[in-house]
Amino acid sequence: MQQLFEFVSNHLYLFGALVLVSVLLAQNLLSGMDKSSITPQRATELINREDAVVVDVRPMNDFADGHILHSLNIPMNGFGKQLGQLEKYRNRPIIVACRSGAQSSAACKQLRKAGFDQVYNLRGGIMAWQNANLPVSRKKR
Repeated sequence: MQQLFEFVSNHLYLFGALVLVSVLLAQNLLSGMDKSSITPQRATELINREDAVVVDVRPMNDFADGHILHSLNIPMNGFGKQLGQLEKYRNRPIIVACRSGAQSSAACKQLRKAGFDQVYNLRGGIMAWQNANLPVSRKKR
């Protein structure tokens, strides 16, 4: 035990970095347990059984390269100004997707702040959707 204290006192910056990385890793793991973050399989259940609306927040070019069938494209750039487009879907589940799940998480927060209750983030984004071998469309909506 004495050696541990000696090591920590001699390598304070290294030990501080270890603690910081541990805290960030724990936070990342715990945020992955967020109930509003759903898998592609759960998203298909919501789409098929509860008539969920999919909102793709990627830029138009990425959306055109492939998107979830019948999804709406509302790019993150100016997303807050376009929330009115979703007003008619207020009573339906809304699944927000991006390329990997990071930007859609921010869009989910904006939707919840605007009073939308049933908002879900597609964990892993469109990449996870494609990795699950689920269909994508290249048709314009």
